[in-house]
Amino acid sequence: MSPAADKLVPCPEDKGVRDAKRRRRDLLELGVAYGLILVALWTPRPWQLVCDWTALAWVVASTILSFDGWTVMGLRERGFARSLWVAGVALLLAAAAVAASARLHTLHAPGAPLLFVRRFWTYGVWAVLQEFLLLDFFLLRLLRLLPNRTAAVLTTVGLFTLAHIPNPVLMPLVVVWGLAACALFLRYRNVYTLGLAHAVLGICVAITVPGSADHNMRVGLGYLTYRPYSAHHHWKKSPHSVSTVAWVSADAPTRRSLRQARP
Repeated sequence: MSPAADKLVPCPEDKGVRDAKRRRRDLLELGVAYGLILVALWTPRPWQLVCDWTALAWVVASTILSFDGWTVMGLRERGFARSLWVAGVALLLAAAAVAASARLHTLHAPGAPLLFVRRFWTYGVWAVLQEFLLLDFFLLRLLRLLPNRTAAVLTTVGLFTLAHIPNPVLMPLVVVWGLAACALFLRYRNVYTLGLAHAVLGICVAITVPGSADHNMRVGLGYLTYRPYSAHHHWKKSPHSVSTVAWVSADAPTRRSLRQARP
C-alpha cells in the first residue's frame, strides 16, 4: 500500500486514544458539574448564588467545548410533532390532579389567567433548562461512559434523584419522570416537548400539593430550613431558599403562589 493510501486508513490506535480522551473529558465535566450543583443545594445564601453561577458557567462552557450537535441533543424541530402527545398526557394528568386537589381543598392556584401566566411563565423556561441538563448534559455523557443504555439511564435518574434529597414528595416523582423522560428522549430526540411536559407537571405539583407536605418543593438545605407560612403575614423569602440556577428545585413558582391566602 502506498504512503498516500496509508494515510486514508483510520488508525485503530489513534481512535482509541481519542475515545479515551473523550471519556476522561466527559467524566471531568460530569463530576465537576454535579459537585457544584450539590454544593449549591447545601450552601446558604449569599454564597449559594456564587455556586449557582459557577455551576451554570461550567455547564455552558462544557456544552460549547463538547458540543454533540443540534440533532443529537434534540434541539431541532425533528421529533417535536411525533412526541407532542407527551405534553397532552401531562395536561390530562394535571387536570385530574387539579380536580382532585380542588375537592380536597388543597388547590392554591392564582385566581386569574393573566396572573397565572405572570407567575409561571419563567418556570416554563426553567423546565426546559432542567430537561437540557438531565438529557443533554448528563445522559449523553453517561451513554458514552457506561456500557449500555440501561446503565446510563439508571445512573442519570439516580443522580437527578439524589439532588432532590431530602424531599419525600419530589424524590419518587423525579424517579418516575426521569425514567420516562430519558426513554422518550432516546426515542424522539426532542427536548422541547419534554420540557413542556415537565413544566405542566411541575406547575401542577406547585399548585396542588400543600407546602407543609413538600416544603414548597424545596430540596437540600432549603428543605431543612423551611418554615410554614402564616396567612396573617406577608410572604418573605427564606435566607436558605433553594433556587439553584444549574439544578432548579421548582420552588420559585410555589413561593409566588403562596401569596394567596392559605387555609
